[in-house]
Amino acid sequence: MNQVSQMRKQRPFRILGLQQIAVGGASKERLKKLWVDLFGLNITGNYRSERENVDEDIATLGNGPFQVEVDLMQPLDPAKKPAVHEPPLNHIGLWVDDLPQAVEWLMAQGVRFAPGGIRKGAAGHDIAFLHPKASEEFPLSGEGVLIELVQAPPEVVDACRHPTS
Repeated sequence: MNQVSQMRKQRPFRILGLQQIAVGGASKERLKKLWVDLFGLNITGNYRSERENVDEDIATLGNGPFQVEVDLMQPLDPAKKPAVHEPPLNHIGLWVDDLPQAVEWLMAQGVRFAPGGIRKGAAGHDIAFLHPKASEEFPLSGEGVLIELVQAPPEVVDACRHPTS
């Protein structure tokens, strides 16, 4: 058995699909012009956080358990960190079937996570972020991309186990 097959067999979780992409700009109104007015996505929610320096509209595409969020983010204060508009593709979110197992196993493999651990995200799901940069202690990272692992709700896990044709 090769190393890739062995690692797949040992992995105690599955990545199920894309949960979200988060794009940032100086003005979410300009982002909405493209994503909502021109592409036709629907705004389904809003999230504001002083601590995270973000005002975001949550747009969606697709349906049911395979619906994907497109978070349209602007900083509350462009001079403060985090700068949710830099880089413009802020992060991607991936559905995972067992977030605690994924975090534990990935850390044991040397993956660096951002501070904060597992916590509730803007959409109410448990989340954890892979750090975009490696460190000496944790040599694996998102290689410049912030990656959010999102605990999939039961209906998403079930749909991915039993896809319809």
